[in-house]
Amino acid sequence: MNNKIRKILIFPLRAIIVFALILDGMFRPLYRPIIKAISRLTFIRKLESRIGGLPRLAILLLLAVPFAIAEPMKIIGLLLIAHGTVKTGIALTILAHLATFLIVERIYHAGREKLLTYAWFAWIMRYVRFARSFYDRFKRATLGWIRLSVLARQR
Repeated sequence: MNNKIRKILIFPLRAIIVFALILDGMFRPLYRPIIKAISRLTFIRKLESRIGGLPRLAILLLLAVPFAIAEPMKIIGLLLIAHGTVKTGIALTILAHLATFLIVERIYHAGREKLLTYAWFAWIMRYVRFARSFYDRFKRATLGWIRLSVLARQR
């Protein structure tokens, strides 16, 4: 495939990943303690063990279904907020993020090794790690700049 065409086709995927990571970065501090608590539950550990024992296609389908539902719901929630239906939009956004964090992440965690045997999936996850690292550095730099600005104003 021509390199220019490939770049054009991959751009929307990269844009979606970056947008999702920005949303994830905003909500991650809120849900991290919930994920830690849930991942310690015996029921969840057993379920993850069973998921990890499935064939990789079954794990991919288990991951794809809640992801395909939750991700568009996040955008719909934001659209509802933008159109003035704030309470419903916030509730939908929170529920969609919880579904992603509590279901999709646990399934991914359980089947990560098998999922990464798909070359295209491994590529996406490498890009996600790269984009998340970039986002985290940008966030830290921005927060540092804000802190310096606040301190400068206080003097």
